[in-house]
Amino acid sequence: MNKLITYFVLLLSIQLCACHSNISDKHKTVFNINLEEGLTSLDPAFCRNHYTIWMDNQLYNGLVQVNDSLKTIPCIAKSWETSADGLLYTFHLRNDVYFHDDPHFAGGHGRLVKASDFAYSFGRLIDPKVASSGSWIFSDKVKDKSAFIAANDSTFQIKLKQPFAPFLSLLTAQYCSVVPKEVVEFYGKDFRSHPVGTGPFRFKYWKEGEVLVLLKNERYWEKDDKGNRLPYLNAIRSTFIADKQTSFLEFVKKNIDFLNDIDGSYRDDILTKSGKVTQKYKGKFILNTAPYLNTIYIGMLVDTTLPIVKKSPLKILKIRQAINYAIDREKMIKYLRNSMGTPGYGGFVPPGMPGFKGNDVHGYNYDPEKARCLLRDAGFPNGKNMPEITLATTIGYRSLIEYVQGQLERVGIKTNVEITQGASLRELISKNGINFFYGSWIADYPDAENYLSVFYSKNKIPFGPNYTGFNNKKFDELFEQTYQVKDDEKRFAIYHQMDNLMMQQSPVVVLYYDKIVNLYQNNISGYSLNGQNLLVLKKVVKK
Repeated sequence: MNKLITYFVLLLSIQLCACHSNISDKHKTVFNINLEEGLTSLDPAFCRNHYTIWMDNQLYNGLVQVNDSLKTIPCIAKSWETSADGLLYTFHLRNDVYFHDDPHFAGGHGRLVKASDFAYSFGRLIDPKVASSGSWIFSDKVKDKSAFIAANDSTFQIKLKQPFAPFLSLLTAQYCSVVPKEVVEFYGKDFRSHPVGTGPFRFKYWKEGEVLVLLKNERYWEKDDKGNRLPYLNAIRSTFIADKQTSFLEFVKKNIDFLNDIDGSYRDDILTKSGKVTQKYKGKFILNTAPYLNTIYIGMLVDTTLPIVKKSPLKILKIRQAINYAIDREKMIKYLRNSMGTPGYGGFVPPGMPGFKGNDVHGYNYDPEKARCLLRDAGFPNGKNMPEITLATTIGYRSLIEYVQGQLERVGIKTNVEITQGASLRELISKNGINFFYGSWIADYPDAENYLSVFYSKNKIPFGPNYTGFNNKKFDELFEQTYQVKDDEKRFAIYHQMDNLMMQQSPVVVLYYDKIVNLYQNNISGYSLNGQNLLVLKKVVKK
């Protein structure tokens, strides 16, 4: 089947190469990638995991987008303005953006995108009947669907209930992509496998768990600096090989053009402990690394109103602080991550985030003696009489969490590591069903508010992602204050204050800030490198 699909894609590539273009034919080809997890949907209303975001970024556009510096720039909206009170956003749309062709448009040809399409798409996100995983984008920010206004075909407005300074940044999330009403309503729930957007690539074929094929959108509106129409690639072909070693071997054999991250099972083969490419693979491929807006942490349930917390030693602040001091993060990064990460000695907001200043937020350094002192002060000298704590993680992070287990054991804190499937662990966390758990937070949009919202009391389960049950009045006041602060520098200063306050109360142990690790074949150029690790293929060239 895979050979037939490959032949099918190459045949289409040859056909499309005959089409008129300002780009040389040698640049028209198929980009091969592998997604290690299957896609649950290609409907942007449900793009909750990383790989779905990647694919949706090829298929769809929104009002705005981010560049590699994580700055919000125009997309379908060519310009915008905000009212003086910060409540009304007015967007002026381009007049050359068309949906991909689909039989359910008049004549089968994709029509022009209008303001009413954004009103429909955004209203759909907050529609309880749709039950979008992205409903949080607007649910607490607008009154109802009437907040989305199509003033005319090219003018779209959003009316907020209260100011929200990072709103433009929020709109760069793939959830905020535009979709056509007539096509979505024809397919209903099956729109997940019949996606129609405006992006640089259009949907062609998807056999779930095996292969996905996207083809160049010949009518795509964006152009490069020389006036050439994007994208350059003719097609994208994705496989779904779950085994990381197998996918790496496919990359080595040049059957895959791009590989994201390096699994621990073969990391030592590729990287030295200092993070350099080993002699064995030197010059064999391109290695790109950069700060990644992904914080790897251990969460601790601290809401004492929950029955599960009442007998947990983690409800004691000094215990949580002792855990933070007990872990040698530098050693962990060097020997378990081959230096692919930054030790988590700061706050929850990672390096690479706009406005990040490491010296302004103070976390916990490695100090096992201080950890022992805190344990003693908490009434558990050398851990004596302290109940064993169950620490839940997934198989992929077992070695990391077992390292943490060993570090805690040295100061007298006994833990039991419980390996759980990813979906099961997420469900436990989302129901406050575990006291001590591995977690990671990847930025939905490039503003620190996205990270700090994890500790806002009104976002406690089931209303939001406050998985630790953290509740602090001063933190909440500062969080709400940021809504009104338009000046970025002043808002960033408040973010630093909030991050410091949260770290003092220690509902989390920040283990490390992740790094993007992208491998490309040597014949690939024009790739993007951004802090969100967003896959951008519209300017990629394969020689």
